[in-house]
Amino acid sequence: MDDHDNGAVIVALTDSLLARTDGLLTAAVGDALSTGCDPAVPARLTDEEWLDALADSLSDFSWLSLELSTRLPEGLLAALLNEVTILHKTEAMNRAGIGRGASLVEDRSVRRDKIAWLEGFSEPQALLFRFLDQIKDGLNQRLFLGLKRFEAHYATYQSGDFYKCHRDSFRGRASRVISLVLYLNDDWGLEDGGELQVYSSGEGGQPVGLVRPEAGRAVLFLSEEVPHEVLPAKRTRHSIVCWFRQDEVPLPL
Repeated sequence: MDDHDNGAVIVALTDSLLARTDGLLTAAVGDALSTGCDPAVPARLTDEEWLDALADSLSDFSWLSLELSTRLPEGLLAALLNEVTILHKTEAMNRAGIGRGASLVEDRSVRRDKIAWLEGFSEPQALLFRFLDQIKDGLNQRLFLGLKRFEAHYATYQSGDFYKCHRDSFRGRASRVISLVLYLNDDWGLEDGGELQVYSSGEGGQPVGLVRPEAGRAVLFLSEEVPHEVLPAKRTRHSIVCWFRQDEVPLPL
């Protein structure tokens, strides 16, 4: 199983693409949620017991699957799905690649997804970023990981798309440390495929988990330790992929 470090290698939305989609995104989700003044949205989206359980599972097993649909504010998953659907339909997403800088390769035999980076500018993204920031701080307090920031992008797989077995970071790079994948797909059945297959670490790793990409389901794992792949999807599949990092700024391309 090859390791592929694919961080900070895909160009984010250009100004022209942002201009094309800004009005559509505002119309679809701009007023759906309020992150600053809505009294229905609590200041803290995590709690100490829940963060303890995340840290314990990462320490013991290196990965875990969790349900976030009841923890995230009502309407957030739908608003995020609206955003990525608009980006996909307006062709404002870029093909993902493998490698960094001059070694960047778009290899469709390895991965076929399209991505768009989240910047936290829209209301749904800002609220999601608040949640991710609380996870970062909670894991730092418990596991002393030295996490300084996170980055996230939307990922879309069309029918037949996949991402072969890989790790999210090379060992010892001290960049990506924890990976989180949040799924946004409503009514996702067994017949739709697109599961995340998780493998044991080490040479000849064996399957240890299979996660269906249904809305609200998430996977949290150690970026350097856990091999995983996205199995071919049979209909369009949307997710958000996040990495918690130890570096303060992206590594130079």
